[in-house]
Amino acid sequence: MSTSENMVKTDRDPRLYNADLAPVKSEHRDWSWLNMSTVWMGMVHNVVAYESAAGLMALGLNAIQAIAAVGTAYFILFIVLWFNAKAGTKYGIPFCVLIRSSFGVFGANLPVIIRGFIAIFWFAVQGYAGSQAINAIMSTLWYPWSTWTTTLLGLSLNGWLSLGVFWALHALVVSHGVHRIRNFELIAGPLVIIVGLIATIWALGIAHGFGPIFAQPSKLHGMNGMLTFAIGVTGMIGIWSTFAVNIPDLTRFTKSQKDQVIGQLIGLPITAIVFTAMSVIVTSGTIIAFGKPIWDPVNLLKAINNPAITVLGGVTVIIATLSVNVAANIMPAAYDLVNLFPKKLTFIKAALLVLIIGLFFAPWYWFQNASTIFKVLGMIGGLLGPVTGIMLVDYFVVNKENYDVETFYMYSEEKDGKYGIKTNGVYALLIASVVALSGYFVPWLSIAADFSWFIGIGVGASLYWWFSVKWPTPYGVANQPTHLSRVEESAD
Repeated sequence: MSTSENMVKTDRDPRLYNADLAPVKSEHRDWSWLNMSTVWMGMVHNVVAYESAAGLMALGLNAIQAIAAVGTAYFILFIVLWFNAKAGTKYGIPFCVLIRSSFGVFGANLPVIIRGFIAIFWFAVQGYAGSQAINAIMSTLWYPWSTWTTTLLGLSLNGWLSLGVFWALHALVVSHGVHRIRNFELIAGPLVIIVGLIATIWALGIAHGFGPIFAQPSKLHGMNGMLTFAIGVTGMIGIWSTFAVNIPDLTRFTKSQKDQVIGQLIGLPITAIVFTAMSVIVTSGTIIAFGKPIWDPVNLLKAINNPAITVLGGVTVIIATLSVNVAANIMPAAYDLVNLFPKKLTFIKAALLVLIIGLFFAPWYWFQNASTIFKVLGMIGGLLGPVTGIMLVDYFVVNKENYDVETFYMYSEEKDGKYGIKTNGVYALLIASVVALSGYFVPWLSIAADFSWFIGIGVGASLYWWFSVKWPTPYGVANQPTHLSRVEESAD
């Protein structure tokens, strides 16, 4: 080991650094645009996204408007993801390390804990939804399974067994780290698309076209229609606004900026529009087949009542839910836990710990009141909008796309202050969060709740820029060209 390399490793604070938090070496950044696109395909194709068109149409949008709302929302989200991914791609470091620039090496724990909480919560909710597909498959293939309905802690025995099997599948995928996740997503994303195409062909055949849903006129007109469309767009953004914060967790492994941009463009807005159109077409076909629209894919499988289709469709739902849970929930939560306990946890240990913590959220109780789930998630999403705005301003405006990465792994009371906290980021987050969430607590501002993410990102970005102008701090800013080569050389 060279003297310079030994010096770098010695200078790094063990409370801030381990191999999983270190910059990824150039030769290990092997994710292409294809890997990024299939990861997004796997995440977009989930039960919540499938049913989201129903929520849009419940607002009064017709089928075409619902698809247009999805396209608009995901294109806006793509732009934010594109730019917030650039630092992670350039330096090969995750969100929990990048955020140290704007919050300080220990102040960063505030947004990290918020992001980790919502990731584990989402994992638990999605995991329970996926376990229902296992329950449906087993009840179809083996009748005694359906009779195991004794309840324990609010969940039936067959529900517990299904949950246990699904948790074990998650453990299998994450047990060999990020590269196994990449390989799993490479298969899962396209597979779900293929099955979706088969279901779409079935629906087109049974309805002899696009079906009755597409024949329904819009109930929205004028300014009221435009406002409702905007609310629908914001709601769709809310599903993935949390991932806008930690997209560097994925793009740190990509080969180039071009790969992350093209991969996300194909995998997010394009795939999302296609997938939403599929879900609307299939649901339209269910009106002809069963006399009513069925938006829940598991309930659709039960209605078809064909063992072969139930198994094939159930496996697809399982794979789709695994895809989104592993990449969008377990992965960021694991990095966040590693950031909090770098001396104790590796990525794999943290990922397995996420599985255990997720059980304590008891997601089967939350499913009894779905509106509560989305209210809680919407409020926490309102907290993450400011974090996204702060990250963008910090990288592009304050630091001019130039970080001294080594400072993110070091702490000294003289340089970072007694507690290692940058108050500019903390104050901007706290104030912007109060403003973004005001609509949930002040009746005459209730309309603001529907736009909490936009409000949060705008106010957070503006405040952080203003604080940085008024009270500039040198932390994390490289006056000379960044020491990226030294960082890569010393990374494990």
